[in-house]
Amino acid sequence: MKRGPEHGQITVLTVGFLLILGLLTVVVINASAAFLERRELLNLADRAALTAADGLARDQLYRQGVDSEVPIDVAEAQRLAASVVPTDAALDVRVEDGTVHVRLERTYGLPITPPGWRDSARIGAESTAQLQVAQRP
Repeated sequence: MKRGPEHGQITVLTVGFLLILGLLTVVVINASAAFLERRELLNLADRAALTAADGLARDQLYRQGVDSEVPIDVAEAQRLAASVVPTDAALDVRVEDGTVHVRLERTYGLPITPPGWRDSARIGAESTAQLQVAQRP
């Protein structure tokens, strides 16, 4: 059995491997960048939740005193959270039972975008914070 010439076959194989290696590199770089952006957004959500939890309902606090739960003013919590969040992030603040829930979303532009791939990713992060009364021993 006679085989045909194999000239140029190694070139096709090498180009294929390099293409796969390049695509894997793009995926790793984009995934790493998105992960770091999510960590940054999570830190920002933590900061916004802690800042919003400082929004005490002062009138209610001074009239009724402090039991086991510190009252939080919803409007003040939203204002305080918005003061630390940049304008490019979507902010959602909820107050339930003395706990502040913060959700942030941001569109992140990926560093490397081959033709036909999406050039951005939507990243979200959530955090909660609560003020509690310290009990004296």
